[in-house]
Amino acid sequence: MRKFVAHRLKSLITSNPPHHQLSSSSTYYYTSRLARFLSSIASDPSSMASDQSTPPVTAASLNPKVLKCEYAVRGEIVSLAQKLQQDLQANPGSHPFEEIIYCNIGNPQSLGQQPITFFREVLALCDHPSILDRSETQGLFSADSIERAWQILDQIPGRATGAYSHSQGVKGLRDTIAAGIEARDGFPADPNDIFLTDGASPAVHMMMQLLIRSENDGIFCPIPQYPLYSASIALHGGTLVPYYLDEATGWGLEISELKKQLEAARQKGITVRALVVINPGNPTGQVLAEENQRDIVEFCKKEGLVLLADEVYQENIYVPEKQFHSFKKVARSMGYGDKDIPLVSFQSVSKGYYGECGKRGGYMEVTGFSPEVREQIYKVASVNLCSNISGQVLASLVMSPPKVGDESYESYSAEKDGILQSLARRAKTLEDALNSLEGVTCNKAEGAMYLFPRIILPNKAIKEAESLKKAPDAFYATRLLNATGIVVVPGSGFGQVPGTWHFRCTILPQEDKIPAIVSQLTEFHKKFMDEFRD
Repeated sequence: MRKFVAHRLKSLITSNPPHHQLSSSSTYYYTSRLARFLSSIASDPSSMASDQSTPPVTAASLNPKVLKCEYAVRGEIVSLAQKLQQDLQANPGSHPFEEIIYCNIGNPQSLGQQPITFFREVLALCDHPSILDRSETQGLFSADSIERAWQILDQIPGRATGAYSHSQGVKGLRDTIAAGIEARDGFPADPNDIFLTDGASPAVHMMMQLLIRSENDGIFCPIPQYPLYSASIALHGGTLVPYYLDEATGWGLEISELKKQLEAARQKGITVRALVVINPGNPTGQVLAEENQRDIVEFCKKEGLVLLADEVYQENIYVPEKQFHSFKKVARSMGYGDKDIPLVSFQSVSKGYYGECGKRGGYMEVTGFSPEVREQIYKVASVNLCSNISGQVLASLVMSPPKVGDESYESYSAEKDGILQSLARRAKTLEDALNSLEGVTCNKAEGAMYLFPRIILPNKAIKEAESLKKAPDAFYATRLLNATGIVVVPGSGFGQVPGTWHFRCTILPQEDKIPAIVSQLTEFHKKFMDEFRD
């Protein structure tokens, strides 16, 4: 095509049309020169890119770290679910179920959980402060939500939630969060240690970016693990060093396993920089005993590891014999001070009883680092300017909810207790249902928002999965989705002991839907096992 164009241009120019401002000799000179130039283009394909040339960006030319990264909770199964949902909207009755039930991700409000009234009243008043001066506001909003909104607005630059804040977050909100941490733990907290972030995920990414220098740097992660960690480690070019939780002891964390995996990593030339602990566990739902936490702190101290404590499910405890203890509280109770052990604690407004995933609020508390390191952490935070102000406000509310004597206290307590008690009942119902299925065993959900049952699949099903180039648990999850509309995440997306198969299922569908989910799952599983019985 380009040769053709060049040839035609040459013909047109050398035809020498009338030129009013050039002499005939000048015209001839310029047109002949241009003709020779175009002839060279036509005769030399390499002088101009071909129409068939490779696009400037292909999947193969992308950053290999991005290609290596995977995030199972929004992976292939979810893409299929979204397609099925579109089919149902366009053609009702086109599938053997009426709706898609997303049990793949901890997204409470998408499944019907209602937000906490006090939190939303304060947010509404902060986002639209002009209504604070209206007389009717007193009848629409509680007195303590109005008072809290005034307090927060006085702390925000320009009293505007649409303005940038300090890169660590609004100072007054960090003061409130630090006071909440101190009240929770019984040990001092410094607002200058708080970095407010858009949910906990950016805080995790920030720490991985700071700690990982090359693929020779390793991060200890539990297996099974939340895929955010494996994805972030891959994106920043590090190495995930696994330590396996013991399913037989309720997903216990054994120090002997940590020592074994640390030695194996060091023999491979990997420098292990940090230990990730998720408590309560995701996807496994266990709550660590305080004695176990003490052993973990001692291990990190001895081996010179940064302790990365994912504590976003701290409000989600469902068994009376277990209690949440922050790792900072445990470390301080052991006598370790601010400078003795590097510890980063993550919290989010997305979980707990609040479930404000879309508001993107959270924070990390950073202790035990030198001023020089803290300066670099602040620099990385400042690159993102600041987290969103509504999320910052929510984080402060989560750590400082209504207290006894406040107008909203009773309604707040009723909403909070109602949500947590319902989650506990749902967890028990689903746990019992799963344990009643052939070849399925499920540990108790002590906390968090998930169950992670093990499923022993028939050899025939495993071979069928292999023929389709799928992991066996992904094959099971796909069949479950196509038959029932229930979306779960294959255990292979979280990591698991080789040769075992699991899936993660949230406990978040509303309580009145749980019986139908149990019925559909039970019926599907029986048919699946009969179809592939060896």
